[in-house]
Amino acid sequence: MPSPRLDPYLVDSLLPDLTGHDRRPSAFLVYLFLWHAAGGARKKGVACSYQEIAARTGLAKRTVQLAVQHLARRKLLAVEQAAPTATPVYSVLSPWWRGA
Repeated sequence: MPSPRLDPYLVDSLLPDLTGHDRRPSAFLVYLFLWHAAGGARKKGVACSYQEIAARTGLAKRTVQLAVQHLARRKLLAVEQAAPTATPVYSVLSPWWRGA
């Protein structure tokens, strides 16, 4: 499957907002990884453990946990977990798109 085309908003607005304003560059990396895994938000949800995200992004597991919490608080990510030990399913949200 070809890689999804990068939305200019991600680089022009979200990158400086998360890295500069929020001082959370790890949150941008996690968002970008999950966005890519979701095919540019074409898939409804992506099941991925904190450990897998950490390994794929080069971040520490705790850093990934904090980034996911921050993204969920900013309503850029929806997280569903069937049980406390189940692998979370992430839905990448794009609130700047109409109907997203």
